[in-house]
Amino acid sequence: MSRVFAYCRVSTAEQHTSNQAQEIAAAGFAITPARIVAETISGSTAASERAGFAKLLDKLEAGDVLVVTKLDRLGRNAMDVRATVEALAGMGVRVHCLALGGVDLTSAAGKMTMQVLGAVAEFERDLLIERTQAGLARAKAEGKTLGRPKALDDAMRQEALQRLAAGEAVAAVARALKTSRATIMRCRDSAPA
Repeated sequence: MSRVFAYCRVSTAEQHTSNQAQEIAAAGFAITPARIVAETISGSTAASERAGFAKLLDKLEAGDVLVVTKLDRLGRNAMDVRATVEALAGMGVRVHCLALGGVDLTSAAGKMTMQVLGAVAEFERDLLIERTQAGLARAKAEGKTLGRPKALDDAMRQEALQRLAAGEAVAAVARALKTSRATIMRCRDSAPA
């Protein structure tokens, strides 16, 4: 007989995982408290980087069932969720999501659902890339300087080079110009010979 585990996650300390555990029990899954893994961690953290989820992976074996209330409990975005479900399926673990009618995400219908989610995630990523590139092109066309601001303006750069040519130490020049030694060394190294 397969063992059933639950993974319950909330993002902040003010939230509680007990509601998720109750929802899973109300759906008919009898899970012993030792098989409920609950953690408080941001959804922006990939499942593979969560301490509680890592402990859960150590407990799971082929034939086990993992129940979550919603897909976002498993990952930060559709691509992360898909990778997590595929990794669990590769271990022989079935994944049930209550928000999707309790569908087993490793079944044929679940795989189709995951493919749709993957397509949506890819579409979202492509839209984000397009919007970012359009924004950068617009900013560039407006004459805005992109990237990190220069640590030294032209006058400070000239002063740094003059001080270095006069024999001052890099650290002394950095202190005088209120910048880092690395900045002064980059200035020195990029100066024409």
